[in-house]
Amino acid sequence: MTTENGSISSESALAEMLDDLPKHCAVGTKRNAKGHTSSWIGYKLLHLDVADGDIPVTGLLSSASLHDSQAAIPLATITASRVTNCYDLMDTAYDAPEIWEKSRALGHVPIIAAHPRSIDGGKAEIAAEAKRQRHAGYQLAEDVRYHERSAAERVNARLKDECSAGAMCGCAAMPRSTAT
Repeated sequence: MTTENGSISSESALAEMLDDLPKHCAVGTKRNAKGHTSSWIGYKLLHLDVADGDIPVTGLLSSASLHDSQAAIPLATITASRVTNCYDLMDTAYDAPEIWEKSRALGHVPIIAAHPRSIDGGKAEIAAEAKRQRHAGYQLAEDVRYHERSAAERVNARLKDECSAGAMCGCAAMPRSTAT
């Protein structure tokens, strides 16, 4: 849908973003913090936006192969239509200019951990800066707020453990659309 001035409306842009997300049965692979990888065949439910108090606000289902960062912009857009939030807290997987830009366009403060590829000196420089701040007793307000990101991790873990969301494995888990 286009507006009077010929620009594409945000509703149609969101619909296009959601249509672009893969929803077919696929192989997903994830590397944990220790560098170990695990793979599964099926879907990924746990693209979540979570509010303070561990309240899920928005969730998306996709192919297991979709990288979490690819769901960030449509997820933030949906969440912004449901609640008023001030911050977007994300880990290093989401450190991309497009995500920073969309967060700011929504009127949010993006607090996204720097990925080593985006910093001169990489991991060593990130660690050195953290050490300098600790020695000086200095902590940025953004760093304090970033630690609230653990709420999303808790909700993900609870959905997997208590609601069988981790059982979205296998291609029979979600019927394929028969529409043409």
